[in-house]
Amino acid sequence: MSLFYILLGLLLLVVGGEYLVRASVGLSLKFKLSRIVIGMTVVSFATSLPELLVSVKAALDGSPELALGNVVGSNIANLALVLGATAILTPIFIKKISYKYNIPAMLLLSGLLYFFLKNDLILSFTEGLILFILLILFIYILLKHASQAGDIDLNELEEIDEDTAIASMAKVLIWLIIGGVALWAGAEFLVNGAKELARQVGVSERIIGVSIVAIGTSIPELAASIISALKKEKDLSFGNLVGSNIFNIGSVLGITAMIKPIHITNLKLINVDIIWMLGISALIIPLALLPKRNKISWVKGSIYLSLYVVYMYYFVFLTR
Repeated sequence: MSLFYILLGLLLLVVGGEYLVRASVGLSLKFKLSRIVIGMTVVSFATSLPELLVSVKAALDGSPELALGNVVGSNIANLALVLGATAILTPIFIKKISYKYNIPAMLLLSGLLYFFLKNDLILSFTEGLILFILLILFIYILLKHASQAGDIDLNELEEIDEDTAIASMAKVLIWLIIGGVALWAGAEFLVNGAKELARQVGVSERIIGVSIVAIGTSIPELAASIISALKKEKDLSFGNLVGSNIFNIGSVLGITAMIKPIHITNLKLINVDIIWMLGISALIIPLALLPKRNKISWVKGSIYLSLYVVYMYYFVFLTR
């Protein structure tokens, strides 16, 4: 039954994530936000909601390894698996705004998370609040930059999705309700199923968190990125992934820690998983700057995807 609950939870998270992304983009279009701002903020937050609900549920149920492993594993998957797979299908281009704001913010929050946990093995209320405040500051700076740069084009916005662009407010609210309910139910089934599976097969909740749960909660990012890339919305694709990693740390772990401090007992989460998250995040800089500059080609995507296979096979399953 544990596998059934996990699969049902993942299905509900996918459905909920899809409807929530539609609703979020629909609302943002009505406020005339640009594609790159939508990708870096609205879509990133919407696709991070599965991680948020799963992590809060896991923390409240006394499973901190599952809560943290979910986010760390998801951040690794977002770049190594999702960006890698998407780049293999179609090249991903990186705008200057990502170098200036997104990538530094992702590295800053990732580094702070490591420092906070390495210090005393606890992500406290105060540390969660700091992460969340930094996220709000990032959003403010990003929106201010977009406004000053005049990065708003109504014709550009319509290219995202014609159905979403013309959707009425009532329809958007219905999407929002469906997405919210599906995400809540999905989180319940996934967390309960994951905990039961860990007990049945005799592995730690860390293993389940950074593998099955992390990949499952990254499915909305995978779907959004591939669809965006195939529609030639490549700015939205890259901005969504890096932005999602920022939101995962700033909002998911920040809010979770403010609700209930996260205590770590499995040191592999800090000494292995977060180190890999930092390395995978930092790797985006040399890959982006190497020829061809500002472009994640299928070759670079293959490097990322290969690293993910190595991480999952050796550092997760062979060091459990």
